[in-house]
Amino acid sequence: MIREVLSEHSPQVRYSCGDLLVEYHLDVRTRAVGLRLYPASEESKIVPHRTYLETPEVLALPNSWRPIPAYNGEVSLIQLKLAEDESLGAFSVGRSQRLNSTTVGLRFVDQNVSGDGSGFTVRTTLRGARSFLCVHVLSYETGDAAVTVHGEFHNQGETPLTLEMISSFCFGFLSPFDKVDSSERLRLHRFRSFWSAEGRHEAVLLEDLHLERAWTNHGFASERFGQVGSMPLRGFASLAAIEDIPTGVFWGAQLACPASWQMEICRRDDKVSLSGGLADREFGHWIKRIAAGETFRTPKAYLSTAVGNIDTICQRLTRMGNKALRTQPALEKELPILFNEWCSSWGQPTPDYILKTAERLRQMPVKIFVIDDGWIEKPANGFQFNGDWNVDEKRFPNGLKAVASALAEKGFVPGLWFEFETCTEGTRAYSQEDHQLHFDGRTLKIGNRHFWDFADPWVFEYLGKKVIDRLKEDGFGYIKVDYNEALGIGCDHPDSLGEGLRLHLEGVQRFFRKLREEIPHLIIENCSSGGHRLEPSLMELCAMGSFSDAHESPDIPLIAANLHRLILPRQLQIWAVLRHSDSRMRLQYSLAACFLGRACLSGEMTRLDEGQFQFMRDQLEFYERIKFIIRDGESVLHRRTNKSYQHPKGWQAVVRTSRPDPEHCLVVFHAFADSTDAKAEIELPGTTPWRIVEPHQQGLEMQLADNGKLVVTVEQPFAAGVVWLRAEAL
Repeated sequence: MIREVLSEHSPQVRYSCGDLLVEYHLDVRTRAVGLRLYPASEESKIVPHRTYLETPEVLALPNSWRPIPAYNGEVSLIQLKLAEDESLGAFSVGRSQRLNSTTVGLRFVDQNVSGDGSGFTVRTTLRGARSFLCVHVLSYETGDAAVTVHGEFHNQGETPLTLEMISSFCFGFLSPFDKVDSSERLRLHRFRSFWSAEGRHEAVLLEDLHLERAWTNHGFASERFGQVGSMPLRGFASLAAIEDIPTGVFWGAQLACPASWQMEICRRDDKVSLSGGLADREFGHWIKRIAAGETFRTPKAYLSTAVGNIDTICQRLTRMGNKALRTQPALEKELPILFNEWCSSWGQPTPDYILKTAERLRQMPVKIFVIDDGWIEKPANGFQFNGDWNVDEKRFPNGLKAVASALAEKGFVPGLWFEFETCTEGTRAYSQEDHQLHFDGRTLKIGNRHFWDFADPWVFEYLGKKVIDRLKEDGFGYIKVDYNEALGIGCDHPDSLGEGLRLHLEGVQRFFRKLREEIPHLIIENCSSGGHRLEPSLMELCAMGSFSDAHESPDIPLIAANLHRLILPRQLQIWAVLRHSDSRMRLQYSLAACFLGRACLSGEMTRLDEGQFQFMRDQLEFYERIKFIIRDGESVLHRRTNKSYQHPKGWQAVVRTSRPDPEHCLVVFHAFADSTDAKAEIELPGTTPWRIVEPHQQGLEMQLADNGKLVVTVEQPFAAGVVWLRAEAL
């Protein structure tokens, strides 16, 4: 059991969390508490930091203006701003709310540690000037590669207080491996996202973000980024890392927040800090009134540090999602293959088509058959008609139960599509405006959609009948939850638009939990026009998520590989849309992408000829043999491509090694345009020799070289291959 805790007598304490070290620093002058993270292996590389700025331009200043500290003291591990307190200038207002008298006024109270051999929790308490306490909570479980943190705000006074900003995490003193200002050695890694183009990696020097230290440390520099609205991956993903280039050390954070969120890189001296949490008043229109005696808890975040590359740090964070998957239905442990008829019927399914397709798929290792949008009653030629959730009796004259039962008899888990958070123009539900979100006193309308208010019990009752009862009574074991429009900056609430949005999405998540409470065996897919909601708090409620709305485009392998850095591949549902016009090479290209995650078939199953069908069967049976590597593994991305996703050139390889025993390796290779005659040499993990167990390839050749690398010779553009390797016993 850990005994030493932070105190005035011990102003620096360190906790070992596996292979990472967590340090708390009490600034004895200001009584602020800072948080620092290091890989345990790099502790000896930490260098003493200079005390003062002694550059020629500083030394030329009047003596009364000097000395100027090179480091202004600990950056508080909790950042917050009350509306009752002032901002402190330094050109920060409008760009950041971090520089303010609320945070500056925090004073250390105490630190407590609890736990046992399986882990521990550190609670660090700070007192504010206005009769409130802030508690920073850090938890570690043995075996984890990251720590979990959140913040708490306790109003102990007799009057309300108004939060404008509060962080979930903040750590600083970057880089500890440089004694001055880390010039051109710190790089930000973040991930941009857009519809059908999720997870594009961006790596940029802090100097390119204009985050260099000012010559006298006077200005407050900040890069604040994030997402505003109800689609948390619209713009950026809530995962970021900072790299110290000379040492190869990365510090990373992943925020679990379904609503508006932000991260900030800040500096006012030699050192850099990274914070994140709910989007604040300036960025996300968020204000929260905390009544006397009330407590507010922030969303959680995962933090880690390691030596390696961007794949290393990202997967240390995303592996934290494995814990929630322990409660998923037993079938999910098998990573069952799905078929979704969307790219087959394009919203026009019929029982005859569904059952003919299912009959042919009985010959395949496909376990789940999903009926997508198209089963509901809608006007002629209507695209979506959400809200009433009445079965189209013309298309399904015997209802859905008969179809679901027939699918079950053929050995499939029947699945059904819903977009239950919205209702569209023309439905009866659309007119239920008293139970919908409002903006400036009017019903919130985006495009042709209204949005149910999930803080309203009536909505839970209504959707319980329309959604849960439908799934129960008709015998569905899988639900695809779609969400196809962002609702904007927020919705009406006495505190703020941002608080209305936060509470609304808390309600949405309660309904997700209710689905599993009512139907424990239910498998939930998180879809939001593809991958707009691939963030931890929602993914921990679902079995898997749709990776993208990229159905047949050439960038599917690029997007799928991107997302290995943001969510677990075992939760990454990837489309493979197969057509009767597809060549063997095109079939290989489409099916190979499924080996980057969860296989979701669609397309013209009943029109494939026997040769195409046998080719697909061979690929899916291979998938069944190697899916243990997808379920428990670690990926490294090798990419030699241009910038365009719609017109890709070059090649990409994802090398995934089994965990915890690195005995097996899976390499998924895709060639794009201008790749003919290219020869790719791909580094394989470890030092143990490998042997090829089973290759599947079209338009290229994969061989092991004498130097231990996998050499891929590309013969045609848009070729693909998947190879399973096993470590040789020494």
